[in-house]
Amino acid sequence: MTKNLSADANGNRKAEEGVAQSRGRVLDSQHWQGRLDELRAAHHVPGAALALVVDDQIHEFASGVLHMGTGVEATADSVFQLGSVAKIYTATLIMRLVDTGELDLDATVSDILPGFAVADAEAGKMITVRQLLTHTSGLSGDFHYDSGRGDDCLARYVEACTDLKLDCPNGSGLSYSGSGYIILGRIAEVITGLTWDQALRERVLTPLGLEHTMTLPEEALRFRVAMSHLGGAGAYPEPAPVWDFQSRAAAPAARVLATVGDLARFARTHLRGGEENLSPQTVAAMQQRAVDSPDKWTISADGWGLGWTLYDWNGTPGYGHDGSAVGQFSYLRVVPGAGVAIALLTNGGSTRQLYNDLFGELLAELAEVRMPEPFGPAAQPPVVDWTPLIGTYRREGVKLTVTEGRLLYEFVDGMAGISPALDVELAPVTAAVFAGSGAGPSFNDDYMPVVFSTLSDGTACVYVGMRATPKIA
Repeated sequence: MTKNLSADANGNRKAEEGVAQSRGRVLDSQHWQGRLDELRAAHHVPGAALALVVDDQIHEFASGVLHMGTGVEATADSVFQLGSVAKIYTATLIMRLVDTGELDLDATVSDILPGFAVADAEAGKMITVRQLLTHTSGLSGDFHYDSGRGDDCLARYVEACTDLKLDCPNGSGLSYSGSGYIILGRIAEVITGLTWDQALRERVLTPLGLEHTMTLPEEALRFRVAMSHLGGAGAYPEPAPVWDFQSRAAAPAARVLATVGDLARFARTHLRGGEENLSPQTVAAMQQRAVDSPDKWTISADGWGLGWTLYDWNGTPGYGHDGSAVGQFSYLRVVPGAGVAIALLTNGGSTRQLYNDLFGELLAELAEVRMPEPFGPAAQPPVVDWTPLIGTYRREGVKLTVTEGRLLYEFVDGMAGISPALDVELAPVTAAVFAGSGAGPSFNDDYMPVVFSTLSDGTACVYVGMRATPKIA
C-alpha cells in the first residue's frame, strides 16, 4: 500500500495517489512500492513501513504483515517500536530546553541532579549534559535496571547508578551509552516538573502535530501495532514470546513508538530548521560533529553530534539514527543538502540486508549518494601485527580476550550468565579493523565489526557494538 502526503497552501497534509512530483523531481510511487514488496519478501521481513521526505513532501508505503501468527496487514498507519531512535527524541527535548534557556549544555549532571553519583565519584562530578548527548561521558551503556512502572521510575534508576562504572575515562572518547540518555530523561523531568513522557509530549510531540507517536505500551494499543519477530537468516522469523521486555525507565533511550509517517514528520522538522520547536541555530548545532567514531560500521557512524549519528557519504554529509527492540529494527537517514529523509520500520527478519538494498537504491536516486559496501573481510587481507592487540580488555559486565585471530567475548560481573561466551574468528579488514564471524546473528549482516583504537589519554581499547573496552593486560 502506498500513500503520498504533501502540504497544501494552509499547511495541511493531503493524500495523492500514483506518481508524485515535487520541485521538478518525480517520485514513482508504484516503483518504490514494488521494490519494498520485492526486497521485504527476499529478505524474509514479515512487515515493513517506509516513508520518504522529498522536497518537503511525505510519501508513505507499507508491505507484509504486522504479525506472522495473525496475518494482520501492515499499513502506513501501523505503529512500530523505534528502539534507540528514541534517543534523538530525547536529544530534541533536551535541546528544546537549551533553546528556551532552561538548561546549559555544559552544566554538570551533579549540579542539576543533587546527589547524582556513579562508581567513580570524582568522574561523576565532571559529567556534563553535552557529554551525555555525544556519548563521551564514559558511562557504561549496559546498566539494565528495572525501577518499576511508576512515574518515579527515572528518579529511582538514577539513584541506582551509584554502582555504575565507566567504560572509559570521562571525555576520553566515544562509547555508546543508553544509560546516559536515561539520565538525560531524568534531567528533563527535574527541569520541567513533568515526567519524561509528559515533557516529550508537551514540548515536542504536540507542537509538531505527531499524533501517532507515544511512549507507553498502553497508548500504543489504540492503533495497529507491529509484533516483534525472532529467528535466524534464510526464513521468516516467528513471533517473539513478548512484544517488549524493557522497563519503563529505558524509554528515553529506547522506547518511542510511532508510525513511519510520524517519524518522517519528525525528521522533516529538523530539515526545516526546527520550525517553531527549535531555533535554526540549535538544529545546526545538533548536526555538527562533536566526536569522531572509530567504529564506522556497527551502525554506519562516522561521528556523533548532539544526539544525531553523523554520516559522510564520500563528502556528502547526512545524519540519522538506527534502533532495535526485540526484533524490530528502525533506520532513519537524512540528507539535508538534497532535502531528503528516509525512514524504514521493520518487525523482524534480515532487516539489515533490506536496509542496505533499499536505502542504497533510494539514496542513489533521490540524493545522488552512494552508500558504503556491506561490511566484511578484505578481499586482499593486510598483514597484521597481532602483538600490540593481544591481551585482556575489560568494561562493566564484559571481558574480552584477544588472541591471534580470535576474540573471546564473555559476560561477567552483574551480567554473568546473561548469554554464553562468544568465540569469534577475526578476519582482517585493515590492520586495526576486523570482521568477526561465529558470533551468531549480528546488527551488521554476517560479520561483527571489531575495531582496535586508542583513547585520548593513550589507553588502548577495542570497540565491539560501539562500546569502548579498555585494555587492562
